[in-house]
Amino acid sequence: MSVTYPKGSFVEIQSEILPPGKRADHLPEDTKATPLTMKVKGFLQKPGKEGETVQVKTVIGRMHQGVLVNPNPRHTHDFGDIVEELFEVQQSFKDFLKEGGDSNE
Repeated sequence: MSVTYPKGSFVEIQSEILPPGKRADHLPEDTKATPLTMKVKGFLQKPGKEGETVQVKTVIGRMHQGVLVNPNPRHTHDFGDIVEELFEVQQSFKDFLKEGGDSNE
């Protein structure tokens, strides 16, 4: 069963920018053997299904065409793993400020 997503749905598309044969010569062999692709999130301009080539309009108004790969994309970024040393630096800085630390000392 294939779902058709209506015009205006927020989706993610993927398109190939460079095929493997067109990649730069200085790249490692495994990288050169992989196509350069782009993922873009935007609003469908016409109804479409996952796997179909569709056109989207981004939040800033740019138009892009590609294969619909994710009908309801999530924001999946984070700030990475905790660096415990930063807690020590934070506490040292707070202590410094409480003591009325002066940059001329």
